[in-house]
Amino acid sequence: MCKRPVVVCGASGFSGRLIAEFLREYNVPFIAAGRNQKKVQEVLSRVPGIETADYEVAEVQGTVEELTKLFSGSKVVCNTVGPLIYYGLPVIEASLRAGCHYLDISGEQTWVRQVAENWGAKFAEKGLVAAPATAYMSSASDIAVRLCLEVGGIDTLEILSMFKGIPTFGSTQTIFAGISTEAYYLEQNQYKPWPRAKAYEVVAPSCIQTQLALPWGGFPHPVWFKNDPLVANVRTLGGLLDRQIMETVAATEKHFEEKIQPLPKQEQERRLSEMASSVQPGTPPRENTKLHRTIDVVLGRGSTKFTQCTMFGTCAYRQTGLVQAFAAHHLAYAPPRKVGFASPCEAFGHRELLQALENHGLSRAHFSS
Repeated sequence: MCKRPVVVCGASGFSGRLIAEFLREYNVPFIAAGRNQKKVQEVLSRVPGIETADYEVAEVQGTVEELTKLFSGSKVVCNTVGPLIYYGLPVIEASLRAGCHYLDISGEQTWVRQVAENWGAKFAEKGLVAAPATAYMSSASDIAVRLCLEVGGIDTLEILSMFKGIPTFGSTQTIFAGISTEAYYLEQNQYKPWPRAKAYEVVAPSCIQTQLALPWGGFPHPVWFKNDPLVANVRTLGGLLDRQIMETVAATEKHFEEKIQPLPKQEQERRLSEMASSVQPGTPPRENTKLHRTIDVVLGRGSTKFTQCTMFGTCAYRQTGLVQAFAAHHLAYAPPRKVGFASPCEAFGHRELLQALENHGLSRAHFSS
């Protein structure tokens, strides 16, 4: 019997189970992997319609050797185990050794830079794609960016990604872990650091009041366009459509600068993890389409041109599950559009990703120029 083509790492997590749900819809066989087989089985048993999916559960620890053995014979690895700056290295190494395409749900710019600089060429040599940040927080705005660039003559991008909802345990850990990293924007194709511990008032269409946004580690977009011959300037801000939560994160960044940064790195990580756990210690309820909305705005500017694309969507985590499953389905049957390091749209097509989101009623683009 052939090996199932897709492996979902961290299948018992909030995003992992949503990927499994959409892989079932795409009729893609998969391996649900995690450190605790019983927990993975228990979680997947509650996924709607899972009894009709073609899957198996595998228990695996985090060593490169064990992961390589598990991945061998499959085609795609969907990695949901974060923060990626802590746990991503063995999974991407094992994916390369096993000859698998690599996807993850990170938004951590530090990790995305590592993938681009250290793994892009290695994956390209094997005809494989490494597409971190294949998740709502970057994919929706990536779609809007590519729609803006269709106009031509655009060299500057201003990007805003906001969502309303309850961050998961994993997302909260990632948000707090990112506080200790440097966040960069792109100016004339050079990385420039964002000021630390600074929040920004932003205007989000459909909201009367301004929102509070952060660079949140810098986002992947500046990395995607670092060596682009046309786009030279990229700034991305984002966060939650909840001022109280954003004020808490901003205050934590200031506290880190004053009290935690002088500590050894291991102690920094421990303190930030504890703070994240105090904010979100468990699993939030399933998203509600009438409550948990998303909005992504891209402004594109050239010397004499201007264009804007806004993505209005719902259920950020369901969008993540869908784009991961869509990408895995694509890779299970066809090569990516680009090998090596790539953004979701570079790898799978922005109009194709948009169509998938629209077909499931999760997002729609509004474009003007």
